Amino acid sequence: MAKETKASKRKTKTSKKSTKPSKQTTKKRLYSKGAGKEVGKEMRRYKKGTAKSGPSGKGGKVKSRKQAIAIGLSKARSKGQKVPKKKSSQSE
Repeated sequence: MAKETKASKRKTKTSKKSTKPSKQTTKKRLYSKGAGKEVGKEMRRYKKGTAKSGPSGKGGKVKSRKQAIAIGLSKARSKGQKVPKKKSSQSE
C-alpha cells in the first residue's frame, strides 16, 4: 500500500450558485440602532420589575411587554432618534 499524502485526501470545494436574485435590494432601517438599544434597556427594566410608567416614573408598574416597548420607543423619540411616527387611531 502506498502512503497517501494530505493533498490527495483533501476534497475540492465545489462552487454553488446562490438562489438569491441577482438584484440586491437594500432595505432601509425603520428604527435606528439607538432606538433598538433604548427598547432593550426598557425591556430589561421590565423583566427586572423596576419599569414604571408615566412622567418621571410616577405611574404604576409596567405590566405588559407591549407597554415596555412603547415606553422605550417614546424615550428614543424624545432623544431625537429615528423612530416612525405613532399610528393614530381614527374612527370613521
